[in-house]
Amino acid sequence: MATKRNGTTRLVVLAVLAIVVGVIIWLLPTAQAQNNQQQDMDAAIVNSTLIKVGDKAPDFTVEMLDGSKLSLSSLKGKVVLVNFWATWCPPCREELKYVQKDIVDRFAGRDFAFVAISRGEARAKVEAFVKEHGYKFPIALDPQQTAYKLFASNYIPRNFLINREGKVAFYGVGYDAKEFKHLISEIEKTLNSK
Repeated sequence: MATKRNGTTRLVVLAVLAIVVGVIIWLLPTAQAQNNQQQDMDAAIVNSTLIKVGDKAPDFTVEMLDGSKLSLSSLKGKVVLVNFWATWCPPCREELKYVQKDIVDRFAGRDFAFVAISRGEARAKVEAFVKEHGYKFPIALDPQQTAYKLFASNYIPRNFLINREGKVAFYGVGYDAKEFKHLISEIEKTLNSK
């Protein structure tokens, strides 16, 4: 009787082991495909980024929601975070939720400027979005994507951190909590460098 039970147990263990090995073999191509897909996306982001770390940031002039004009050159000597976003972009919307407290308020009173630029949208749409969400930080319009096309050809949200000398110190694409924390540490590091 014990021999029959041992034989049955061995068969069950072998069957479970075969199933586990089969699942692993089945998942390997999926994991590899995901890895390849991520590598392709990373390459696409790099290729669509026209201004890299160390490059001089191109000057631009944008119209603010209040009707005033702002040029990047007018902020020379400050650390500037240029953020390109759109109302229809879910990661942009998520990132904007944290901007006031974690960036604007945190770095207030320092040589820092945050420039949020709505990419490719009409004033009325942006105004309605800002009002709906109660954003108080300054927002610029780039309806023809003129400023955006100086920096990139695709993908938002995009953040370009520009140092006091007008050079790109850091750039990031997309939004997740880890990336956002890294952005904040890069702002701090850039502000503290002389």
